[in-house]
Amino acid sequence: MPRSRCERCHRPEGHCLCGLIPQLDSRTRVLILQHPSEVNHALNTARLAALGLSNAQLVVGEVFEDLAQLLEVPDCQAMLLFPGEGAITLTEQGAESRPILLVVPDGTWRKARKLLHLNPLLAELPRVTLQNAPTSRYRLRKAPGPDALSTLEAIAHALQTLEPDRAFEALLRPFDALVEGQIAAMGEETFRRNHC
Repeated sequence: MPRSRCERCHRPEGHCLCGLIPQLDSRTRVLILQHPSEVNHALNTARLAALGLSNAQLVVGEVFEDLAQLLEVPDCQAMLLFPGEGAITLTEQGAESRPILLVVPDGTWRKARKLLHLNPLLAELPRVTLQNAPTSRYRLRKAPGPDALSTLEAIAHALQTLEPDRAFEALLRPFDALVEGQIAAMGEETFRRNHC
């Protein structure tokens, strides 16, 4: 019999993270496009980001038929948070600038690239990357590079860069608890053997 799960955060009821999920406002709108293979992932950081931000939307799929509509946010300039040729570094957003619709693909690097390939409109968006990315707190996975962050960490860092007058650190509280909980469940010795 499957364990009962929290309807909001999708964690097993004994490990619900809802008490740690903030409700943060941002000038930047965030659109997370999640590959279907990530939905049931134990560490679904995109879901935590969408729950913690009042100005965020999470859409699951591979081909987004309504992508043009999703990108049409009045007075917002859509930008894709994804490295690549021609990508510019995110910088602080002045109050007089148009707000950004930050489009964030969620999945492994291979699956995120597939989302761009299957949705040409995505690939046409101006690309932005993070500058001075912090070291990932995601100690449960082998990162492909030193700047590799989870979706939640990338969003939090992007928002902090764009809106330095606000604090987005609280967005990472449920993530930290999730990582610590996973480490505790596997045991310190197993964690050290496989992840250190």
